[in-house]
Amino acid sequence: MNFRKGARDEPEINLIPFIDVLLVVLIFLMLTTTYSKFTELQLKLPVADVDAQRDYPKEIIVAVSSDGRYVINKIPLEGRSVDLLARAISAAAKAGKDSVIVISADASAAHQSVITVMEAARRSGLSQITFATQTSAGAEGR
Repeated sequence: MNFRKGARDEPEINLIPFIDVLLVVLIFLMLTTTYSKFTELQLKLPVADVDAQRDYPKEIIVAVSSDGRYVINKIPLEGRSVDLLARAISAAAKAGKDSVIVISADASAAHQSVITVMEAARRSGLSQITFATQTSAGAEGR
């Protein structure tokens, strides 16, 4: 009689299929995640049909509320003068003259408030200005 225990093989855990599944899930999550920007003010943007949304790496987002208040890159301004706005835009322009100003104005904001932002950008030496809008489908739900 042989009472000696036989050599038992250790179970082998193969991690390669597990890593493959995790990478597929990671890629799926990266492709389906939506990114959105939130501002400090509640804005109702003007409506425009856009084919593709551009993302500028050197952008300065200037939000204009319906009552004429300004927020630059999520930092509210206390005044409403062109000089104060120009100084704040110059301070936010880390890329210098290559910075792009994105005006995100409420649909019911005064026209003068938007012109004030454009004048402040001109005084700061920035000439690339664009406007944030929402698509027609987003406006119908409101």
